[in-house]
Amino acid sequence: MITAIGDVMREAYKRNWITTRDGNCALKKRRSKKIYMTPSGVRKNIIHPESIMHIIIEEDDISIVSKNNNALTGEWEMHYKVLKDLESTACTLHLHPPHMVAAMHAGWELSELVKPFPEVFRYTRVGKNVDDFPALSKELAEHTWKNLIQDNNIAFDIVGQKSHGVCAVGKNPWDAFEHIERVEHIAQIVLLSGTKPKNIKSKESKSFKDIILEKLNY
Repeated sequence: MITAIGDVMREAYKRNWITTRDGNCALKKRRSKKIYMTPSGVRKNIIHPESIMHIIIEEDDISIVSKNNNALTGEWEMHYKVLKDLESTACTLHLHPPHMVAAMHAGWELSELVKPFPEVFRYTRVGKNVDDFPALSKELAEHTWKNLIQDNNIAFDIVGQKSHGVCAVGKNPWDAFEHIERVEHIAQIVLLSGTKPKNIKSKESKSFKDIILEKLNY
C-alpha cells in the first residue's frame, strides 16, 4: 500500500492534476498512530517508497520515524486532522485537478455540480466546498476536516477547496484517486457544456461557455 502512494502521485502528474512538486498523500493503517506521508518539495513524478516519510503525531508533537532527510509537507495538519480519529485504514489525497478548480472559480458548488450525474454519487459522496483559506493554514486544515468527517467517521469522500484544490479520503490511495477522477471528469463535462451555476448571472457579452474555455485555453 505504501508503494501505491507513489503510483497515485505519478498518475496524477501524468494527468496534469499537479505540477512536479505539488500535491500530497497520506496513509494511516488500522489502529496505528503512524502516518505515512509524502514529503515537501520532492518531485512527485518520480517519488518512490523510500521517499515516503513515517511520522507519529500526538497532541501536535511530531516524531519523524523515517530515516530519509526529506522535509515534512506544509499540509501535514490537514492530513493528520482527517485521519487521526479514523479506526479503519484510510488514505487522504490532496491534488489540484484543473477542471474542478476552474468550476469552483466559476462559482460552482461541487456537490451541486455532480447532482445530475448518478455515476458519481452512486460511488462518491461530495461534500460542501471549503471556503477560500490560505494554503498550509490551520483554517484550511480545520474546515477540510469538518467538511469530510462527522462523528469520527467519513461522511463525504471528497471536498473542493476554493482557489486551491481538492482533498479526497478513501480506503487506500487508489480509492481516494478514483473519487477525484469521477468528479474531475464531470467537472470537465459541465464546463464544456457551458452550463452555469444557478446563482451566477453573467453580465459578459461572451457566453459563459466561451469564458470558461478561454480560462482553460481550449
